[in-house]
Amino acid sequence: MMMAPVIRAVMPDDLPALFAYLDDHLGDNGRGGTPLFQPMPRAESFFPVEKRAGFVIGLGTALDAPGWRRGWIAVDASGAICGHIDLRARPERTAAHRCLLGMGVHRDYRAQGLGARLLNTALFWAATQGLAWVDLEVLSSNLPARRLYARSGFVQTGEIPDLFRIDGEQHGYVFMTRAC
Repeated sequence: MMMAPVIRAVMPDDLPALFAYLDDHLGDNGRGGTPLFQPMPRAESFFPVEKRAGFVIGLGTALDAPGWRRGWIAVDASGAICGHIDLRARPERTAAHRCLLGMGVHRDYRAQGLGARLLNTALFWAATQGLAWVDLEVLSSNLPARRLYARSGFVQTGEIPDLFRIDGEQHGYVFMTRAC
């Protein structure tokens, strides 16, 4: 029996491996039976340089300052990253009591409960930090993710149909939230 991945906080030394994992993960975006999970063309599905910089800066930013970010990775017995989750400050200064969530699970670990474990880790942390709400945005067509979020207590607060035109397809965006 395979050991369950260990979930731990992202440290600065983890960032090169995390960015390599994210590039690989985004390669699944809308391919091979996986739903489109990021609003980007399939041929351009990689972790952008500007987002890398935001991650580096955000990890070093205090929670009471704009632009903070905290993340967790799931690591298997070999040390490979098999899932991630991050929380980041909302861009609106008057929404400091809320944060935004992003996450993903490696193709070999999907549908095994790792997504729920990652969510529980981040939601527990948010509650202990005094955050009141965790918000997320998910493509309307990404039903596996939407079901996971609903099982974890997130409720849909809105939807914008046809927000994105990706590879000739129309995609809506669903907004979900959960109180801490």
